[in-house]
Amino acid sequence: MATTTSNPTTPSAPKFPEQVTGMYILAESLKRLGLMDVYGLVGIPVTEVAYAMQKIGMNYYGFRFEQQAGMAAATHGYLTKQPGVLLTVSSLGFLNGLTATANATINCYPMIQISGASDPTMVDMNMGTYEQLDQFNTAKPLVKAAFRCSHAKDIPSAVARAYRAAVSGRPGGVYIDMTTPALAEIMDASEAEKLFFEPVDIASTVAPTQSAVDRAVEILTSAKRPAILLGKGAAYAQVDDKIKELIETYKIPYLSMSMAKGLMPDNGELSALSCRSTIMEQADVVMVIGARINWMLSFGRGKWNPAMKFIQLDVEPQEIDRNVPIAAPVVGDMGQSLDMILAAMKGKTMQADPQWLASLQAESKTKNAKFQARLTDAAKLSPMNHWSALSVVKPILESNPDIVLINEGANTLDDTRDSVDMFLPRHRVDCATWSIMGMGMGSAIGAAVATGKKVVAIEGDSAFGFSGMDFATICRYKLPVTVVIFNNGGIYNGIGVNPSGGDAPAPTTLDINAQYNKIGEAFGADNYRVDNVADLKNALEAAIASGKPCLIDVQLAPDAGKESGHIGYLNPTPLIDYTV
Repeated sequence: MATTTSNPTTPSAPKFPEQVTGMYILAESLKRLGLMDVYGLVGIPVTEVAYAMQKIGMNYYGFRFEQQAGMAAATHGYLTKQPGVLLTVSSLGFLNGLTATANATINCYPMIQISGASDPTMVDMNMGTYEQLDQFNTAKPLVKAAFRCSHAKDIPSAVARAYRAAVSGRPGGVYIDMTTPALAEIMDASEAEKLFFEPVDIASTVAPTQSAVDRAVEILTSAKRPAILLGKGAAYAQVDDKIKELIETYKIPYLSMSMAKGLMPDNGELSALSCRSTIMEQADVVMVIGARINWMLSFGRGKWNPAMKFIQLDVEPQEIDRNVPIAAPVVGDMGQSLDMILAAMKGKTMQADPQWLASLQAESKTKNAKFQARLTDAAKLSPMNHWSALSVVKPILESNPDIVLINEGANTLDDTRDSVDMFLPRHRVDCATWSIMGMGMGSAIGAAVATGKKVVAIEGDSAFGFSGMDFATICRYKLPVTVVIFNNGGIYNGIGVNPSGGDAPAPTTLDINAQYNKIGEAFGADNYRVDNVADLKNALEAAIASGKPCLIDVQLAPDAGKESGHIGYLNPTPLIDYTV
């Protein structure tokens, strides 16, 4: 076997096909595990890796910013249950991508980030080599697992182990430090072939104990006012039929967290989506399936009925009792847990008060009618606000339920989530657990590639600014993505005032006159700028029908919107009202 030495000199070229490099071995390792789509941004030392991927038939999607490539990979992983793959250069390229990998880890999306890296012996000696950074140890605290490849022979094992780590148990982001010596190393092709293997049972599962299942079933069937709360973990698990059987067989009202919307129809007979406060205050048993009881659920305290009992289904034992005692933890694979629960419930009768479901249905009917009236009234406003625009977006998206909806922003996120009903699982992707901005274009690309479906991204103007340049990537790959920007000229709104009285814009002010549609024009996409509901309707319908990249700039009033999130304990009381 011929190899190069680990030093800064340029290695000789391999005698192809008798010899191969570590770059080929990396590409082949991914391909043999079925990871055919890679998102990234090339440069030293990984440019030839991307060419090697294309040469063997893989799909490489080149971005303008590593963070967005990472968001695409993470979304791909969430929608497919296979790790999305991110390829980045070293140093700052690695760090840009790592933000997305850390976000994937906290959100439980399977993802593998592979970054070119300097020779670790030179990094350890602090020799000042090109883009010197100890990437391996930088990544370790922020990811589920990390591996460093210093030799080409280690690459197939690292990729297989990264895959297993990313998808087993609670999914997450995994990092592979792909050093320049490993990438440049030359091996005889026959020796390299011996390195490849097919991992056995790569996504192994663990069942809960029978006693845990029996305890949960006893508490659930004894409840007078039960409810089921669905999280994105339930959607990720792709156990839709089991959840449907549990809910519909036993007539249990349900409500969904934002990325679980559509797992059961938002407007279904048993949906209590409009009754979140009532569930929190009055339910006596809530089964939480694949959701964290964190800040988005008020930590299980506050408005929650203090006498209420939680049943929690989760794959991660450390999630149990995090903020509130769990009466019935069911720890294990979601599919096996639901199979065992359904089996244990056969022959049992729910003790629920029939007035409980009837009262929730009546409340939903009343609230939904008021909500529709709000949209109808907003459609008459000029200039438009968020609700005006959503009076158009809602019926169009709901009449095209197979479209994948990407959604981020402040008011744009909150109002779209509350307005647009979803009917199919895994058709809504948003900023999730950390509620971060800047996932829009990357997630839209990942969703389009992973599903092959049309995608509509509803973006606030501030949120779009984080990722807008990668609309160019949507255009370059001719993806069926429509981007709709709600432009109110600011973060929350465009009416902030500089308290000093100076000419500089306020911290929350952007540009109400920005013509975002020109970005679409710059990259050859269909584009529209609209300021009324009739034009928005025509533009959105045409964009979806075309199946081509499109950008729609929706002009809202600058005073449309307010500080969003309703996280009072995080927001200090201001000394000055900066909006007047």
